[in-house]
Amino acid sequence: ELLIPPTPCHAKTNVMFLKTHKTASSTVLNIMFRFAERYNLTVALPADQLFHLGYPRTFVAQFVEGFEAIGQNYNIMCNHLRFNPEEVKKVMAANTFYFSILRNPIPLLESSYIYYKNNVPAFWSSKNVNDFLASPTKYYQPADYRENIYARNIMWFDFGYDNNAEDDAKYTQAVLQEIEQNFHLILIADYFDESMILLKHTLCWDLDDVIYFKLNSRSQDTVQTLTPESEEQIKAWCSLDWKLYLHFNQSFWRRIEETIGLEVLEKEVDHLRTRQKELMETCLSEQEAVRKDHIRNKALLPFQSGVANILGYNLKQDLDNRTLRTCQQMVMPELQYMSYLYAVQHPHKKRKDLGLPLLWTQEKME
Repeated sequence: ELLIPPTPCHAKTNVMFLKTHKTASSTVLNIMFRFAERYNLTVALPADQLFHLGYPRTFVAQFVEGFEAIGQNYNIMCNHLRFNPEEVKKVMAANTFYFSILRNPIPLLESSYIYYKNNVPAFWSSKNVNDFLASPTKYYQPADYRENIYARNIMWFDFGYDNNAEDDAKYTQAVLQEIEQNFHLILIADYFDESMILLKHTLCWDLDDVIYFKLNSRSQDTVQTLTPESEEQIKAWCSLDWKLYLHFNQSFWRRIEETIGLEVLEKEVDHLRTRQKELMETCLSEQEAVRKDHIRNKALLPFQSGVANILGYNLKQDLDNRTLRTCQQMVMPELQYMSYLYAVQHPHKKRKDLGLPLLWTQEKME
C-alpha cells in the first residue's frame, strides 16, 4: 500500500484571541505578541492612550488604532475587549481563526476578589472572599454593573452577554451554541499545558511558539482559602459561568481525543515542560517568578492591582544579545509589550504613557 504523506500544514497567521479575565490570558497574550513579532504581523492595538480595546464597553472597530486606514488588514487581535462579532469582523480577515480561554469559576472568583478588591464596589466592604460569598446579594448591586462585572459571571460578560441574566435553560443553551459558532477553539486554563499543545496543533505552530513563562500570577500568600460552602455558592452565584465552563471543558477533552490522542498529548506536554525548563535555566537568575519588590529592572515590573502581589522575573546578566532579546520577550508584562508594539506599528503617534522606563526603543528594533 502506498502511504500518503500527511499534508504539511501552514501556520495560521490571522488569529483573534478573546482575552478573558483572570484565566491565564496574559500568558496567552505574550505568546500572541511574540508570534506577531516572529512573523512580522500586524496587531490590532488599542487606539491612542487606551490600554485595552474599549473594555468594558462593547467592542467597536474604532477602538483599534489605525482602523480607518488599515481596514481588514490586521493579523492578530488579542487585547482585552468585550466580544462583539460584527465589529470584530470589520477588523479581522474573513479567514481569521477565533479562540478563547475559560477557567473554573471557583478559583477564578477568588482570584478576581483579590485582584479587583479595590475596584469593585461589591468587594469593598466584605472582610474576605468567604464573607462576600456568604451573602453576595448584600454587597452586589446590579445597578453598578460596570464596576461590578468582576464579581459575577465575568466570562459570560467578556463573551458579550449579560452577566446578570436569568439562568434559564433555553437561554444558556442558545448562548453556548452561539459561542460555538463564533469560536473555533476554547481552551481551558486549568489545563494550560494541554491547552498550549492543542493550540499548537490546531494553528500548526511550532513548540517554541507556545512556550511560555507564567505571567501576571500572584504570590501564594495573597491566595484566600475558600470554604466548601463558598465553593458551592460560586456554582450558584456564577451559574452562567459554571455552565459555560462545564460545557467547554467537555468539548476541550473531546477535541483532544479526536485530534491528538491522550498518549501523544502526554508526550508533547513533557516536551513543552522540558523546553520551558531549559529556557528558564537560560534566562532567569532565579528559577522562578519573584515578588514585585524583588524585580531589579523596573521596565519589567508588571501592573499591580488590588491586594495581589503580582510576580515578575529577573533576567540573568551577561546574556548575548540574541538570547537576551528572546528572554526579554518571554518575561515582558503585557502593558509594556503592548506599548512597545504600538510604538513600532505607529511610530508617528504619541507613545502610550505607562510611567515606566522603556526596555526597548524603536532604534533597538531596526
